[in-house]
Amino acid sequence: MKRILFAFFFSLFVLPAMAQHGDGLDWQTDLMKANEISKQTGKPIFGFFTGSDWCGWCHKLHNDVFSKPSFIKWAKENVVLLELDFPRRKQLPENLMRQNNELQQAFQVQGYPTVWYFSLTQGDAGKMNINAYGNQGYPAGATPGKEDELFLKTANEIIAKAKPAVTTASAAAPTATGKKATKAKTTEKTKK
Repeated sequence: MKRILFAFFFSLFVLPAMAQHGDGLDWQTDLMKANEISKQTGKPIFGFFTGSDWCGWCHKLHNDVFSKPSFIKWAKENVVLLELDFPRRKQLPENLMRQNNELQQAFQVQGYPTVWYFSLTQGDAGKMNINAYGNQGYPAGATPGKEDELFLKTANEIIAKAKPAVTTASAAAPTATGKKATKAKTTEKTKK
C-alpha cells in the first residue's frame, strides 16, 4: 500500500516538473528546478521553446537533433534542459503556462522552435535576473542527416562565449513555483 501511495504522489508532484520525451534526457519544465540544477552543476540552462502538439519544425528538431546519440551525450555533459511548451490541444497547469508566457516575453520569442542558453542570478527584492548567452533555432542549411553536427557546433560557440549579457529588469514575472523572475532584454545582440 505504501508503494502505491508513493507512486501516486510521485506522479502528482515530480513528473509534472519533467517533460517526457523517451530519449533518456532529463527535461525540466519548472524554471526554478532547472535553475537549482544549473547552480549545482555550473551548466547553463537550455530553454527549448516549443509547440509540442502542433509545431512541425519542433518535431523535426527533436527527430533530427535531440534524439541523436551525439546530442544526448552533449546535453548530459553541457546543459540543463528546460522545455517551455506552448501546446494548442492540451492544457498546461496555470502556473506553468504563466511561467512559459513570461519567459517567451522576456526572450521575445516569435517563432518555434527557439532555443535560448541562459542562467539566472539573484537580483533585487527576491527577483531573478536572466543572463542570456545566445539563441538558435533549427539548423538551417545543414547537410541532411548531419543537422546535429551544425546544431552542436553553434551551441558550443554560444556556450564558449557564455559571458552573461547585461540584462535590464523591466517587470517581475511569476515562475511555476510562484517566485519572481525579471523580464529582461539583452543589451547584446545574439546571432540566430
